[in-house]
Amino acid sequence: MRSYLLALLITLFMLLGCETTKTPTADINNVPAPVIFNHFEPANKTAIETNTQTDKHNKPTIKLQPEPQAASSDATIVKQSADLWQYIATNLEFKIYLNKALNKRIQWYIKQPTYLKTVNKRAAPYLYHIVRKIEQQDLPMEIALLPFVESDFRPRVSSSQQAVGVWQLVGATAYHFGINSDQWYDGRRDVLAATDAALAYLKYLHKRFDGNWLHALAAYNSGEGRVKRAIADNKNNGKSTDYWSLKLPKETSEYVPKLLALSYLVQNPQLGLQRPKLANKALTTEFNVGQQFDFSVIASLSGIGRKQLHTLNPGYLKNQSSPNGPHTLLLPLEQQSLLRSQFFKSNFSGEYIVQKDDTLYSISRRFDLSVKKLKMMNNKTSNLIGIGEALIVGQPRTMPDSLTIDYKISPYLEQTEVAIPTVAIEYQVKPGDTIWGISQLYDVPHKDLAQWNQLSASSILKPGSKLVLHLPQATKPISQLHNQGMLSGLEKTLKQPH
Repeated sequence: MRSYLLALLITLFMLLGCETTKTPTADINNVPAPVIFNHFEPANKTAIETNTQTDKHNKPTIKLQPEPQAASSDATIVKQSADLWQYIATNLEFKIYLNKALNKRIQWYIKQPTYLKTVNKRAAPYLYHIVRKIEQQDLPMEIALLPFVESDFRPRVSSSQQAVGVWQLVGATAYHFGINSDQWYDGRRDVLAATDAALAYLKYLHKRFDGNWLHALAAYNSGEGRVKRAIADNKNNGKSTDYWSLKLPKETSEYVPKLLALSYLVQNPQLGLQRPKLANKALTTEFNVGQQFDFSVIASLSGIGRKQLHTLNPGYLKNQSSPNGPHTLLLPLEQQSLLRSQFFKSNFSGEYIVQKDDTLYSISRRFDLSVKKLKMMNNKTSNLIGIGEALIVGQPRTMPDSLTIDYKISPYLEQTEVAIPTVAIEYQVKPGDTIWGISQLYDVPHKDLAQWNQLSASSILKPGSKLVLHLPQATKPISQLHNQGMLSGLEKTLKQPH
């Protein structure tokens, strides 16, 4: 019996020992480092590594390679984030190892903790659209940050090299990638049009540099030829051809680290750069007027101030769109409800709703169009149409024939051009004055103001100097309202909740 009790005690002791045994811990040295960014994967699905060798001269080392594609419920949740900046941060794709060059740029940003919040105010109407365009073209999300690095998201900024807009496109490059510019319109200042051109250019550079994004980004900044020559020089001298080993202009050598540092801080706001909040949805929408328009008329129709219209659409250089187009406006979505209303469509947009027994031939006759042109305007390849279908017919069906082309968008507004005598006045320049600012103050073309005073549009003004302005002695006749029925309809639409 005693031996039985002894055996029982030994068994209980062993069981208690098992309960207190610690689970072996993983070796911290074998735990993979958290992934900050993973590299955008080129079409050929091959890994890209930049400067993987140990650098004997303390040159920055960044390795870019695709991360394994693993399903993650957390990632799915973040993909649906209501905050656009959180969405951008989660989808940044470059894998970055910090180094001296990046730390320098990171500290530069941290010393300006509100930088991103300030610039975000300018970017807000456009950023959602830019992110969607980048995703549609399967490009790395880091490119959404390029306008911040290039221009601090200032659509009207122009560099000493004549690069213009948020993407800082020069004239030849912009033209090559489909941007139009004339006395009425500069597509480089049109944020969304310039985005299309910039993304096309970056895709081209990415392909030209065999999928190396650092080379492509450097070429975007300093030119394809310069980067190719730097690569060739290093090859001839037996040196590495990674980005960090290339001899490039100082601006370019700081350009890529600046982008990578910003990307790093966007994902790590706890380091000090305050990340703004922005709804992950479109705040603006493109509206194709379909014909030449006047900003004053659109402002009257939509209830949007003319200044706000010009701010949202900096590509237009005058108060009217060009007779040759484009005729597209970016509008706040709350005003889009008016412009999508049946009242506006019926009277202003040049849209016709197909009725019973209508044919393309009968509709084309009614609006003085050929069937071929009507089909082309509506992207039709056949003559089939359906009752209730909306067709673009080019001209508002209620438009009187007597309206001038400048105001044909409005069937009830008409301006009469009258020759107005002018009077010359003197203006004394104050500190901070510019040709543009003075021209806006007196509502005269800035080029005219410069010409009157034998200056260029970019001349720096000396405080105390005097400028001559030629101002009208009388204002133009106020626009007359001709169709009270339509005006009542407009007022009713404006008052309706949307």
